[in-house]
Amino acid sequence: MTSNFVDYVKIYCRSGKGGAGCMHLLHAAKEFKGGPDGGDGGRGGHVILRGNAQLWTLLHLKYTKHVIAKDGEPGGQNLRHGANGNDKIIEVPLGCVVKDAETGEQLLEITKDGEEKILFSGGRGGKGNDFFKSSTNRTPRFAQPGEEGVEKWIIIELKVLADVGLVGFPNAGKSTLLSVVSAAKPEIANYPFTTLVPNLGIVKYRDEKSFVMADIPGIIEGAAEGRGLGLRFLRHIERNSILLFMIPCDTDKDINEEYNILLNELHEYNPELLHKDRILAITKCDMMDDQMISELKETIHVDCPLFFISAIANKGITELKDSIYKAIIETSN
Repeated sequence: MTSNFVDYVKIYCRSGKGGAGCMHLLHAAKEFKGGPDGGDGGRGGHVILRGNAQLWTLLHLKYTKHVIAKDGEPGGQNLRHGANGNDKIIEVPLGCVVKDAETGEQLLEITKDGEEKILFSGGRGGKGNDFFKSSTNRTPRFAQPGEEGVEKWIIIELKVLADVGLVGFPNAGKSTLLSVVSAAKPEIANYPFTTLVPNLGIVKYRDEKSFVMADIPGIIEGAAEGRGLGLRFLRHIERNSILLFMIPCDTDKDINEEYNILLNELHEYNPELLHKDRILAITKCDMMDDQMISELKETIHVDCPLFFISAIANKGITELKDSIYKAIIETSN
């Protein structure tokens, strides 16, 4: 299951070359010196990206190393226009970013179902000699060659699209929460890095409303430098509207310290992430009574809404969902 989640591929792409224009002079009965009748060459095929909401990984492109569009056909006599080369369409899940493999420059991104963007345009077809006739040159004896296509190595990266991203160290209870509030079935066990790939779940809310929650592999200290699952994890929270920080009540560290380490990892990776709305949930609180929770709450000093929850005991879940949905609505307005 985990090996089927592919969020990074490198592909060689080449758009089609334009067809050459035709150099031809009309040869008709009783016409010794006919005029030019060479047609234009066809356009080379484009390389196009198309968003597909039915895809959620890049697995279908894992073994695709070359995407090559067809060349345009040359023009012909009697002003025949060469056929355009067939386009090559690469279907990708929503949330994909395409980069130049050599420079790292972002070329485009796909965020909507059915959205199509030309990655590399096919070369233009050359003009036939008929195009160049004039009052001073009745029989031009030249035509244009077709324009070359574009060839480059590209990188396609998937960044999961979700309303809420769960942020926390391994074994913070993220997968358990997702399994309780949605129909998602992530792997759950009491050891770090049970979650190796993002899991998406649709959380049903009041009055038939819903939002999408993403359980993403846990951060470890140094993730922004590539430790643990590192950058592969951090890339996926860039698209989330709300970040739900999750820290267990029985953490070995002080809760304030753990929260600040998580914030620091996000800042090191991309300071813009700190501008997103945040909520902090203290998890695994089913063994705590109201007095213990009140005492713990006095020790926590954070700059965001704070909730004490237990996914197993369904404690504080409704209030948490209310806060999340309110934050999503405010963010979208």
